[in-house]
Amino acid sequence: MPLIRNFAIIAHIDHGKSTLADRLIQHAGLVPDREFRDQLLDTMDIERERGITIKSQTVALPYTAADGQQYTLNLIDTPGHVDFSYEVSRALASCEGVLLLVDASQGVEAQTLANLYAAMEHDLEVVPVINKIDLPAADIEMAREAIDTELGLDGDDALLCSAKMGTGIEEVMAAVVERLPPPVGDADAPLAALIFDANYDVFRGTIVSMRVMQGTVRAGDVIRTMSNNVTYKVEEVGFFRLEREPRKKLSAGEVGYLIAGIKTVSDTRVGDTITLDKAPAESILAGFTMSKPVVFSSIYPVANDEYPSLVDALEKYSLNDASLEYEKDSSVALGQGFRCGFLGLLHLEIVQERLEREFDQSLIMTVPSVEYRIHLNNGTEIAVDNPAYYPDPVAIDKVEEPYIRASILMPERYMGVVMKLCMERRADNTNFTYPSPGRMEFTAEMPLAEVIFDFYDRLKSVTQGYGSFDYDLIGYRTGDVVKVDILVNSEPVDALSLIVHRENARARALQACEGLREEIPRQQFRIAIQGAIGGKIIARKTINAFRKDVTAKCYGGDISRKRKLLEKQKKGKKRMKMVGNVEIPQKAFVAVLKTNNE
Repeated sequence: MPLIRNFAIIAHIDHGKSTLADRLIQHAGLVPDREFRDQLLDTMDIERERGITIKSQTVALPYTAADGQQYTLNLIDTPGHVDFSYEVSRALASCEGVLLLVDASQGVEAQTLANLYAAMEHDLEVVPVINKIDLPAADIEMAREAIDTELGLDGDDALLCSAKMGTGIEEVMAAVVERLPPPVGDADAPLAALIFDANYDVFRGTIVSMRVMQGTVRAGDVIRTMSNNVTYKVEEVGFFRLEREPRKKLSAGEVGYLIAGIKTVSDTRVGDTITLDKAPAESILAGFTMSKPVVFSSIYPVANDEYPSLVDALEKYSLNDASLEYEKDSSVALGQGFRCGFLGLLHLEIVQERLEREFDQSLIMTVPSVEYRIHLNNGTEIAVDNPAYYPDPVAIDKVEEPYIRASILMPERYMGVVMKLCMERRADNTNFTYPSPGRMEFTAEMPLAEVIFDFYDRLKSVTQGYGSFDYDLIGYRTGDVVKVDILVNSEPVDALSLIVHRENARARALQACEGLREEIPRQQFRIAIQGAIGGKIIARKTINAFRKDVTAKCYGGDISRKRKLLEKQKKGKKRMKMVGNVEIPQKAFVAVLKTNNE
């Protein structure tokens, strides 16, 4: 155990976590140069294209120190995006220390602080590393000062490296051995192992990534997951190299995998504790909470006959992503589908893209919404995330919406445009701090519903890419929230209903009506597209009818002849409108969603 080190790399998005992990793997000699590829631990195409880590990965690195001792360094690679902070917290609970990366050209950013606080909560040893020192814009002294003033760490102790060029990698590995503590734990105590990740293998079932805190587990043992009391027989345990490497046993302090014929990933919840069935641990390891979705949207197949295929695709997808929650849903306009809960907007995008790519699904997604708490006049409280289940306004006493505390780090020259953007989104309790000269941190409390559409994209635009954004949920507050119905030819279209703040209701309704007007084909009668709150119309667009010139055959004579023909046509159009059915094409729904998101 003294020859083991368990550590993670944490940083803001795009500060070089995956690149540093690549260099450490190369330095340890796990992969020949001819087989090497960038983002070695990122196994999904979408991760490689976007340059982000979605699933945390683990690898055991052999390292020979200067004194000749052979160490095993267990690297737990973590996602950087705020949507996957739950995975990060479980990964940190499996470590004794972290490498905190700081970009030499950008300094400390929002998620650098958030991840540092998460590491401190787990009482981990933190080694600051200044990365990207090869960049022309690198300012090492600025980065050291930021580590001192903003993070409260010793900037002079920060290691210098360039993960891209391979500079300083040996010093980083030596620091992991010298500055991070070895794991503690009794190999003879009752087994307690923390699950920090799980993924699905078509042939072997669920492969559990775990850190053994105490005790020992071997192939053939009967184990139990403590949150749901289900037992399994262990088939194989081992280490993660780049491939799985079986071992006879895993003991206290070690990180590895376990295969036990577990059918679905949802049976092994991240943060759960594994123990032996015959000699169980006294209590579950601290920190186990279920991940909770905060953004909701419905998914429908473009063609109704593709519904069975979507059912199959979601079942297979959820084997690999236990944080996706879904239940059956139906819409008059779009047919059968699913109501899904996501950890955040990036998670929603990732799910949509993977379903379309990996499972060849053509999807329509409804406007994302959040969960509102609605207090009724009779004293009951209900949670509503779907506009279809919004109660009658007469029965509502008050509505509470979720609020976040947003933290934005940026160069101070962008203060005006960021302030304006946040005020448009109903920001409150704003505050400024200046962590270093020329840089400022802006914090504000905002409704989550105002952030989930296009806030991040707008922020990147107005700050020319320099603004970084992080948030955490702070609870619910009363708001003036209404349901906006979209009516086509006086018939409400349930899939286009919105729950919005009253101030924004008219603007959002006009956007939806305009989007539909562009896409719905003209008919023989006029079509009114309206936005309504209850019985009050707040927005309207009209699609004009095709019109035949019925007076063309009249060459003069009394005006009453023409009027008679026009009245006859008008009555026909009116009758047609009463019995006419307006088919809304699928692309019209997509157009409305784009309008709402942009």
